[in-house]
Amino acid sequence: MELYERMRRDSREEGLSVRGLAERHQVHRRAVRQALASPLPPGRRTPERAAPALGPHKATIRTWLLEDQGAPAKQRHTSRRIWQRLVTEHGAQVAESTVRAYVAGCRRQIGDQRAVVTIAQTHTPGEEAEVDFGELHAFIDGVDTKLWMFVMRLSASGRALHVAFATQAQEAFFEGHIAAFEHFCGVPHRIRYDNLKAAVTRVLLGRGRIENERFITLRSHYGFDSFFCIPGKQGAHEKGGVEGEIGRFRRTHLVPVPQVSTLGELNARIGAADLTDDTRIITGRTTSVGEAFALERPALRVLPAEPFDAATILSCRVDYKARICVRQSFYSVPAHLARSVLTVHLYPHRLEVLSSGRIVARHERAVHRGTISLVLDHYLEVLGRRPGAMAGSVALNQARASGAFTSTHERFWASARQRLGDAGGTRALIDVLLLQRAMGPDAVIAGMTATLSAGICDPEIVAVEARRSQRPVSPADTAITRPSSAERPAPSLHGYDELLVNAGAR
Repeated sequence: MELYERMRRDSREEGLSVRGLAERHQVHRRAVRQALASPLPPGRRTPERAAPALGPHKATIRTWLLEDQGAPAKQRHTSRRIWQRLVTEHGAQVAESTVRAYVAGCRRQIGDQRAVVTIAQTHTPGEEAEVDFGELHAFIDGVDTKLWMFVMRLSASGRALHVAFATQAQEAFFEGHIAAFEHFCGVPHRIRYDNLKAAVTRVLLGRGRIENERFITLRSHYGFDSFFCIPGKQGAHEKGGVEGEIGRFRRTHLVPVPQVSTLGELNARIGAADLTDDTRIITGRTTSVGEAFALERPALRVLPAEPFDAATILSCRVDYKARICVRQSFYSVPAHLARSVLTVHLYPHRLEVLSSGRIVARHERAVHRGTISLVLDHYLEVLGRRPGAMAGSVALNQARASGAFTSTHERFWASARQRLGDAGGTRALIDVLLLQRAMGPDAVIAGMTATLSAGICDPEIVAVEARRSQRPVSPADTAITRPSSAERPAPSLHGYDELLVNAGAR
């Protein structure tokens, strides 16, 4: 650089010729001409040397590197492994250093060809939303449970709804949409998806998709359009808003790992966090999420009059224990339906069992596989014939745990067994439990309380007292007090004797 400067100065100040400058500075005349043409020396050219030993194998190396793009990161070719394969499988006689240099250049070229440049976008209010599922973990009743979080995010305002499910099956996918539309009080005009099985049956070339028929029904019901991203990591940037939202929400609101009793309790926490997020301000914006949503809400489509039915319809056979198996968990049905085939409407958080179009059982959907959920009422007729099975039954233990079998039931059962024996007392309890089908548990518990206070264990008296508790209380009822056994007069036949005398006189 300094030599070029001196030659240019000598030419400018002294007017030396090219030959004179070459002689003074001991350089070739070509260098003098280059210095006079430009103050910057020309860059060095790297000669392209022929590689006769590697040449026949360049296409093979490039093919291996391209195939590696779809392989696990820890099971891709290294330069040494490529050299070893060329030597052993293709008989190449080439140095490892030569292979290393070529592989490094190929990787740079492949990276440039596969790079995706993203372009910042603006979104019209109500125009678009993005949907995805993300993994999360929570301790539910002390058990570390893997769950799935459905997320729908409005692209314009950034407002999102998060719901945790035990599955990412179609019923959860649909239920998430219904909850999101109700949360937003409207429907976005278009929703972006990846290629979830709940929506896409088959991915075709390009953007072509064969969509699930039930998903088409959902889309038609709410009147929105769908857009499917490029499969795999290459299309992740096409719904980057919801991708980033899943990670942000998880780090902000689900760390440390939540410890809850039920999935419903976890979703209550998540719902409260959604409301808290309305006050946050997204980086680069001047208004909060809630303020932006207030401007976006009028642009959303109006909700239809009736919500979409998100249930998955299943057909299940009842086993000899009066149970059906749904997604690897067992649920009881009335015992008289054993060995029959029933219809199940499966929702993300519950299920309904139907026989001839009539609902015969309802259950909260189990979170853990292998769960057994039994309702004591379903087995009462069988227990009436086999009262000895009552005390150790799983259905009774679960009824106690849930609070359906109360301390009043326990006291009535103990009193009945003391008076009537184990079998008779248990049958009396079962008759009382059968009353709950028609009168409801509150009235029957009131009836048991009244009979226990009077020292009676008769199911018929329980029914009378239960009906009495359901009638409106009048002043006359409150004025009547029933005497205790100590206050009652001794039985007498005096009135009966008078009737006999009067009858004889006639």
